Amino acid sequence: MSLEYAEGRIREALKLSGGNAARARKQIIDWSREDMRLLQELTRGHLSGIVAYNVERVLSGRAEAAKKKKETPPKATPSAPPKTGKDSFGLEILKAVASSSSEIFGFEDPGLPHKRGQASKQHIAAMKAIASKKKD
Repeated sequence: MSLEYAEGRIREALKLSGGNAARARKQIIDWSREDMRLLQELTRGHLSGIVAYNVERVLSGRAEAAKKKKETPPKATPSAPPKTGKDSFGLEILKAVASSSSEIFGFEDPGLPHKRGQASKQHIAAMKAIASKKKD
């Protein structure tokens, strides 16, 4: 089986949509729900990847987790995200990327005073020890 049939249907969808790719894609998806030959030609080259993804998804437990998430009714008010270690770090990065008011490296406000912190006694002692050693 060649891709001639699928390509013909794609051309037809493009003609019906006036060259609009998004509308053509929607039309092809609608047709593929009823036309098994079209669906097979469109997915043949990707079928092994689709199957591998779904098998891995079931083995890892993500499918079951997604199923439980769908069954859980939505809460009236959104709860705060967990504030534990690794989860909160990733969440903070995503917030910074998505925020329109986040700092851009190199473009920080130069008017802000940069106050140095106090050096610890241990740090001062280490620096003195290094400085007191003679070079050979």
